[in-house]
Amino acid sequence: MTKMCKVLEVSPSGYFKWRNHEPSQQEMRRNKVKDRIVFHYHDSDKIYGSPKITKLLQDEDYTINERTVSKYMQELGLRSCVSKIFKVTTTNSNHDYPIASNKLNQNFTASAPNKVWVADITYIPCREGRLYLASILDLFTREIVGWRLYGHMETQLVMDALKDAYESKKPAEGLLHHSDRGTQYASKDYRDQLLEYRMEASMSRTGNCYDNACAEAFFSLLKKELIQSRKFQTKEQAYTEIYRYIEFFYNRKRIHGSIGYLSPVGYAQKYYKEISA
Repeated sequence: MTKMCKVLEVSPSGYFKWRNHEPSQQEMRRNKVKDRIVFHYHDSDKIYGSPKITKLLQDEDYTINERTVSKYMQELGLRSCVSKIFKVTTTNSNHDYPIASNKLNQNFTASAPNKVWVADITYIPCREGRLYLASILDLFTREIVGWRLYGHMETQLVMDALKDAYESKKPAEGLLHHSDRGTQYASKDYRDQLLEYRMEASMSRTGNCYDNACAEAFFSLLKKELIQSRKFQTKEQAYTEIYRYIEFFYNRKRIHGSIGYLSPVGYAQKYYKEISA
């Protein structure tokens, strides 16, 4: 034992003091909290920071504040992902198609699910070739109700995302559909599809990204939480990872502060449970 202590450069008395140490109740609680922090951090794929982890711990009946969680995360060397600038232009508003007025007018609230949808397109980098993601987000639940990932950004991309959303949710007549002024959304085929589904069209003003801020915010999360930490080698890999992120993590698991720290699917379930009570 003396030789081992000498090699490790610790005193024998210090070693025996450590070995015989009985952890206090405070130490055991702190270690248990740290174990839960590590669990939630890795369970979110290293995405959650101290605000969301604090909420999850409080849901587990721990009395703890965000400052303490932040301190413990620093001690554990845990850090949530951070954003990087990532922008490829996907909107071409230089066309002669009819333009719908901005009926949404930056009112990013809705009274119930399937009342207001916002749509947008973003670029997805992939070594095998370019990819474009079209998505439709429900403003009430923040759920991605329809999406498609193609190697082009022609009208069919957004048409198929819209069809997926409609077939999944079957919204009632009068849903407000908001998008930018891109050729895909202003095309005759897309406008006709909105008419068939009895949806009301709304479009952002020229060059004003804030008019479609919620759709932009989802893409920002996607790029920060998934794309930034991965390099897609093939289109198949990109589709698989994005499918897993949207369908299993974002829609069903990821908690959002704007909807009471629930997942989009969980928030919708809560709403329907309350109105049926």
